[in-house]
Amino acid sequence: MEGTIFSIIPALIMLILVLLTRKVLLSLGAGIVIGALLIHDFSIITALKEIGAIFIGIFVSGGEWNTGDLLLIGFLLLLGVMTALLQATGGSRAFGEWMIKRIKTRTGAQLMTPVLGLIIFIDDYFNALAVGQIARPLTDLHKISRAKLAYFIDSTSAPITVLSPISSWGAYLIGIIGGLLTANEVTDYQPLEAFIKMIPFNLYALGSLLLVFLVAYFKMDIGPMRKHETRALQEGEVLDPDSGKVPGDLSNVFSSHEKGSIYHLLVPIAVLLIATITSMIITGIYAISDNVTLLSIFENTDVNLSLFIGGATAVLIALIFHLQQDKPKAQTSQLVFEGIKTMLPAIYILLLAWMIGTIIGKLETGEYLANIVEQANISSSFLPVIFFLIAGVMALATGTSWGTFGIMLPIAAEVTVIADVSLLLPALAAVLAGSVFGDHCTPISDTTILSSTGAGSNHIDHVVTQLPYAIISALASAIGYVIIGITHVALFGFVSTFLLILGCAYVIHTLLQKK
Repeated sequence: MEGTIFSIIPALIMLILVLLTRKVLLSLGAGIVIGALLIHDFSIITALKEIGAIFIGIFVSGGEWNTGDLLLIGFLLLLGVMTALLQATGGSRAFGEWMIKRIKTRTGAQLMTPVLGLIIFIDDYFNALAVGQIARPLTDLHKISRAKLAYFIDSTSAPITVLSPISSWGAYLIGIIGGLLTANEVTDYQPLEAFIKMIPFNLYALGSLLLVFLVAYFKMDIGPMRKHETRALQEGEVLDPDSGKVPGDLSNVFSSHEKGSIYHLLVPIAVLLIATITSMIITGIYAISDNVTLLSIFENTDVNLSLFIGGATAVLIALIFHLQQDKPKAQTSQLVFEGIKTMLPAIYILLLAWMIGTIIGKLETGEYLANIVEQANISSSFLPVIFFLIAGVMALATGTSWGTFGIMLPIAAEVTVIADVSLLLPALAAVLAGSVFGDHCTPISDTTILSSTGAGSNHIDHVVTQLPYAIISALASAIGYVIIGITHVALFGFVSTFLLILGCAYVIHTLLQKK
């Protein structure tokens, strides 16, 4: 079954079940079971052993603890505790009251979130969780649905990090590009130069950032998003009452301290930012033996360890603030318990997403899709759009942008160098763009899961409400890549993509105004 058309069955079944049942744990579990059965020719006992081994492999690999995964889970638990402390001290409430006096409009509150997303460009995980913590008090007070907040977070976190050379994504990609240029004997560019020149060709990432601000400013609430926003405005319910408990939501669990100040929120978050970025720099330097540069630091940094250190430091500061208050509204043990409990739904989803990712990797789903491209006899003019679409499908099916990068970038480089080397950078950029597009559409992406967590949104509500906007950007980008393939001019594709997105925004805004 590996590397054949059957390898896409688990991903298809999982995606269909998610859309039909809206039960992400059930859907992921079904995909895992079916995938394991396919790997072992429907031997139930062997398939169950495979599932057990994959689950254990999340925590222990090669006889050693899998510290990367454990640290990320630990950071999520710390984030839950921090959220509880920020609410209990009254910091979240005070910040919301302070901001609502300065940002007086709902539009301003919506625009603030993507602006924060652009500022925090170091890492997508960090972006998704930090922006949610900062923006949520204000967006809740302005009755902006959590689904819309999750869209703002998700559609800025991955796009800005994939465009920034000084980020965990940028450093990783520059390293891959350097190897590809050497392997294919391309001497026209240095790796960093090639990455920077690819930025104008990364149409989906650029288009998504544009669309986020258009949605915020023109109130472009379409598809399922309109239902969430209407309920938030008319009923004051930023969450669907039927969605159940969501990560990070502590409403009605305990009341805030009446003497809370905004520094009770801002200082822990500032500590989180400073401690995490400092840890990223230190771990990056520690991993380099020589030739320390800013780029090499971010290429070698330990993101999960840095997040854990930043989270632990911020929780410590928030805890000190809580203990200093007179007559705290909640006991420390209760805060820790409730904070951890709110993060468990996100962790369950993340664990199953990692498991289905391993299953899909063993089925060689990505390799199967890549081989389709490699063996197809297609005009070189259509290579950028083909790579964009295939990377999108692969990221959608596998739930990983980075995995898609690793599989598709070498293939794109090899095919394009042979077919038309002048399209090398557009083709590589199209892979990056397609990977982010697929990442935005799949419920099993780490970034999508963490965006839901950061926003305190129901995960499937986020996936379903973001999908129409992702498709608008993707369609405009696909046309842009066709134009680039024909003209070989980045500006023409860039302008056409932006004009198409602006045109869609104008039409949607006009139609909504008439309702």
